[in-house]
Amino acid sequence: MKIGITCYPTYGGSGAVATELGIALAARGHEVHFITYQQPFRLPSFLPRVWFHEVDVGRYPLFEYPPYDLALAVRMHEVVRDHQLDILHCHYAIPHATSAWIAREMLREGNADVRVVTTLHGTDITIVGQERSFYTITRFSIEKSDSVTAVSDYLRDQTYRAFGCVGCDVEVIPNFINPALYDRSRHHFPIPTDVTTGRKVLMHISNFRPVKRVRDVVRVFAGVNKEVPAVLVMVGDGPERVEAEAEARDLGVAEHVLFLGKIDAIAPLLAGADLFLLTSDKESFGLSALEALASGVPVIGARAGGLPEVVIDGETGFLCEVGDVEAMAAAGVRLLTDPAMWQTMSTAAAADARKRFSEDAVVAQYEALYERTIASAVAGR
Repeated sequence: MKIGITCYPTYGGSGAVATELGIALAARGHEVHFITYQQPFRLPSFLPRVWFHEVDVGRYPLFEYPPYDLALAVRMHEVVRDHQLDILHCHYAIPHATSAWIAREMLREGNADVRVVTTLHGTDITIVGQERSFYTITRFSIEKSDSVTAVSDYLRDQTYRAFGCVGCDVEVIPNFINPALYDRSRHHFPIPTDVTTGRKVLMHISNFRPVKRVRDVVRVFAGVNKEVPAVLVMVGDGPERVEAEAEARDLGVAEHVLFLGKIDAIAPLLAGADLFLLTSDKESFGLSALEALASGVPVIGARAGGLPEVVIDGETGFLCEVGDVEAMAAAGVRLLTDPAMWQTMSTAAAADARKRFSEDAVVAQYEALYERTIASAVAGR
């Protein structure tokens, strides 16, 4: 098959999953074309059967905000026309699915066509899509897609609850990991030992948006650090980083908190972690948590959104109520002071991630979806 993939190319779960999916599809013999405004952050410079098509948003004095969605639609139209794509797979409903619908309508004017698959990742449904100015176009774009997927049962249910979407059937296809990549025995922890100095390593990876509650991450760490000497490694960047840094200073733990910024290769970092913290108040799936589990790192997190579908409470980590930093810290201390429990949970975490979220199984689900979508189009002609 010839597949176009559009995603946000910057640091974040939806872009990471979309890019890893494209790479895996190409490895399975498909032709993959990424269509977005810059090369996705997890996409190497060259891979066989993978192409990158940049969307150029023209600058014109009339536009205070250049219309990226229209430029994207034009580029989608061009790539489908020139490369005879079978599928446009849009990750994140708006504006990607909207642009794909425009591109498809333009193609039909020229007696061509393409099928549109939309994958919902989270805030496109739970936050952005429900804003008054975007609600109607979000629902329209979902319902005009030929197939729609969501990354968790939670997000599928939220989509039905928020939008109705009587004209679509949302199929759950979860995020996935490459088991070999997250085998912690393959990696050397890149942070020097004189930095950790024998302390336990707690880790958080995100885009530091308000929904991630990164101040809570620091508070949980501070609670753990009172009982178990530890360091906190914060990977990523975003609007709440300044608040997290201030929280670390206020709690007197700043010297033990490392802010590393955006890093693409996270598997080596996770290979040296003892606990992963994810305190979000909304988490449609929790890709970073899954990557931690696959690395054998138990997760301490909030019982919110789709995270309970990823973390098995009491078996691969501990889940507490949103904002209950004391309970999260206590769970962390309990694990870190019981080596046998930690080892049992670490082993279970890696095994469960590989069993339920392996790349081969999930990519096969997408392939089957593409084939059904194309077949239904042929049958409907």
